[in-house]
Amino acid sequence: MKLPFAIILLNIITQVSVAQLKVLKLSKADIPKSITYKGHIIDAIKYTDKTGDHIVITTETGEAKTKNSENSDSRNAALYAYHYNITGTDQFKLSWQTYDFITDCPFDITANYVPGTFTVTDIDNNGIAEVWLVYRTVCRSDVSPSDMKIIMHEGDKKYAVRGTNKVIISGKDYGGGSYTFDAAFKAAPTTFRKYAADTWKKNIMDTF
Repeated sequence: MKLPFAIILLNIITQVSVAQLKVLKLSKADIPKSITYKGHIIDAIKYTDKTGDHIVITTETGEAKTKNSENSDSRNAALYAYHYNITGTDQFKLSWQTYDFITDCPFDITANYVPGTFTVTDIDNNGIAEVWLVYRTVCRSDVSPSDMKIIMHEGDKKYAVRGTNKVIISGKDYGGGSYTFDAAFKAAPTTFRKYAADTWKKNIMDTF
């Protein structure tokens, strides 16, 4: 049975769109010397979509003592993400940056990306990549949820999911686990929200 021309054309467009997204993992040595960043590298990639070539680097600082704090046990921790457009040979333009942190914490401190969650997709098949970041931040001295965020960028558009992860308080009692979409996600394609919700559910539990 022959497919209608419109369906054949749609399939061709979809295949071309997907083919335009190419992702290459970078080592620290692969990162151009003119690109600066704070912390130690967690993920570094170069990707190509229909808008051109890009580099994304995610980093964490780890724990460091808080300077000039009245509490000698106070520590800071932060995480960053950098997105560069490659505009020419050895030419890079920082197009967006993510920064989050915990400061002056005398207890257990966390400012970390959730392992295995960094990804680049083209869920809506428009040829423009979506970059997904998932991380947790908390300063706690008990069994309490940490803040968790999903930040997604598609070109110059930013989307965010904010909430807390889930922890076992005692027995079958749980705390946390709720989240909210920001206005950008609420107005986004359903496929974006589904991917974000699925990602949240896969990483909702915190372990100690």
